[in-house]
Amino acid sequence: MNVREVVLDILLELSKQNEYSNVLIGAVLEKYDYLDGRQKAFIKRVSEGTVERAIRIDYVLNRFSSVPVNKMKPLIRELLRMSCYQILFMDSVPDAAVCNEAVNLAKKRGFRQLQGYVNGVLRTLAREKDRIGYPDRNTAYHDYLSVYYSMPLWLTEHLCAAYGDGQCEKILRAFMDRGAVSIRFQETVGEQERERLIAAWRQEGVTVRRSTWLPYAAKVEKTEGIRRLEGYAEGAFAVQDISSMLVVEAAGIRKGDTVIDVCAAPGGKALHAAAKLNGTGRVIACDISLRKTDRIRENRDRMRAGNVSVLERDARIRDGQLVGQADVLLADVPCSGLGVIGKKQDIKYRVSPESMKQIVILQKEIVSNVISYLKPEGTLMYSTCTMNPAENEEMTDWICREYDMETVSMAQEMPDALRKEADKGRIQLLPGIHGTDGFFLAKLRRKRTI
Repeated sequence: MNVREVVLDILLELSKQNEYSNVLIGAVLEKYDYLDGRQKAFIKRVSEGTVERAIRIDYVLNRFSSVPVNKMKPLIRELLRMSCYQILFMDSVPDAAVCNEAVNLAKKRGFRQLQGYVNGVLRTLAREKDRIGYPDRNTAYHDYLSVYYSMPLWLTEHLCAAYGDGQCEKILRAFMDRGAVSIRFQETVGEQERERLIAAWRQEGVTVRRSTWLPYAAKVEKTEGIRRLEGYAEGAFAVQDISSMLVVEAAGIRKGDTVIDVCAAPGGKALHAAAKLNGTGRVIACDISLRKTDRIRENRDRMRAGNVSVLERDARIRDGQLVGQADVLLADVPCSGLGVIGKKQDIKYRVSPESMKQIVILQKEIVSNVISYLKPEGTLMYSTCTMNPAENEEMTDWICREYDMETVSMAQEMPDALRKEADKGRIQLLPGIHGTDGFFLAKLRRKRTI
């Protein structure tokens, strides 16, 4: 098995933009599950890293190639990109080996006549890699950020405008750190059992860090797969970002409540809400397709959440049976996804200013429909996994104006570090600043009439 050839095929398939990289890479690793851990880790790292660093890699290749990257034959382009990634970012791989393997792959895949070209570009790069000149951060700061952190220039400028140059660079740097996965222990799993599981994982070489914000949250890394950890199959824990957990914490769910999650897949918040209900009340988890609702059911069954029912529903179309039923309405609406670029690198290449405008229209359409599901005194938890004021702060302002609602303080339910922001009823979490995904949450209720 030539693992570099597997990477090459992944990159060629991704270039067609028919699938997101995390989905395709996951499927390929499952197909080749018989490979040893080091081989699978190599495939994952080089595939993800080449996608993640594509803008910087293309900038570098254009400095050493007589043919611009966008004019190269697709196979040669992806072969040079993955080889450039290894030379620039993988010290454990000898440059000579990278060059030789690339030449051999070019020959094997029918490009014998380009062996010399591939060899020349990569060997020159290997010699000059410590003297590459990037845009000057003092005179062309946004260009520097765009190239160095492989973020499209327009999106770099958007983040800088929204959060300032300094915070923008922290966000971009955090996107490159994708090692840890957040998990939520079932609240029925006692502290002694949590510590036992953590000790067992550590014996397997897994790094585990408990959250300082939530007692049932932790971050794990250096594992060959979350599903392989002891306790996963038994429903002792679920994969869920801490930012998502905070939505359920902030909601103030009480025993006996009815919770409706209108865009629920894969079910993290709905199942967390079910845990808060502790066997009472009910959670109604909805999403638009059978594929998505099947994922919710799979997670519900594994987590043994008997008070969760799953419905296939389009959040834009009113379900008369749900009107006026929700004590808590969870609306984690579709969004531009800028906050999870660190996990889904393709987002930054696929999103556009126009698509961000269109998503705001969709969000308003969904909110306008599902708000009818709230009881008169019910709580709406609005959230997104993005960092775009038009989808977040401006959207909650619109909801308040349009539906006579107001934000409600979340300070009582939030960790100490977030209480000052939470008192305003909405929080924008940022990678590199808060240690979470880029995530927005707001707590809203109808204004009280005197």
